[in-house]
Amino acid sequence: MGGFEGHLYPGLSLFLYGLYHARLVSRALICSHPVQYPPRRPWSKGRWARLKQIQYVGLVKILSACILVAQELHSIHGQLVLMSKIFHQRNFFYRKQWQHLTLYLTFFLSGCVDVVSQNLLPRRCAAVEQGAQALGLFLFLPLLVSHMQDTEGVELLAHILLTQAMFLLTVVVIAELWAPDMLQLWAMKAFLYTLIGSWLMQIGFMLFRPISGYKWMDDDQHDVMFVTTFFCWQVAFVALLMSWVYGFSFWWYRYFR
Repeated sequence: MGGFEGHLYPGLSLFLYGLYHARLVSRALICSHPVQYPPRRPWSKGRWARLKQIQYVGLVKILSACILVAQELHSIHGQLVLMSKIFHQRNFFYRKQWQHLTLYLTFFLSGCVDVVSQNLLPRRCAAVEQGAQALGLFLFLPLLVSHMQDTEGVELLAHILLTQAMFLLTVVVIAELWAPDMLQLWAMKAFLYTLIGSWLMQIGFMLFRPISGYKWMDDDQHDVMFVTTFFCWQVAFVALLMSWVYGFSFWWYRYFR
């Protein structure tokens, strides 16, 4: 996830995925139905009846993973190789790029599991979907920790805060395997997905395109310390956004559905 685009596109994907979960939780609270199994539209006849029954979340995850892989490959100059071919040497090339591709592959596989479970199996297997999601996050965490090895200053602190949020999300998703219908866990998952996605995009702006026009300095303690304050503001913003999603959902499902 190097460069501005490398932070923006994955962050945007996670941010939108978090908003999707926020909508699911809001609808479950308002309409009093299980969050994993929202009511589906009545089966209708016609040429496009089957398309109306398809769950598109898995397809969107697959498409997002393919776009991220294409963006990553486009940013590589030269041939993508794993290690050098020089005799008696073993130098790994494109270490971070291979980590990114591994991460995107987990998203792709999770999307495939969602598509098969929600659209192809006679009966949906939500436990397998959640297991694939938990596996992807379990792999995300060590890859993120490894990314901080050659960073310092503003970038290091920003990624430490990102890692803390990712660790909490991993714990929530793993706990969800034993309590799949607990709305508190789903609400926390929506909040953390949205927070991680928005903060990942914010890291891209801080490091590569600061809105103020002034570069963040690693040797300035004021800039380094302000990163934590900025993260706290991001947490408050996401909390307000979750409240807005619930308020809009309440207004929609109570008066327009």
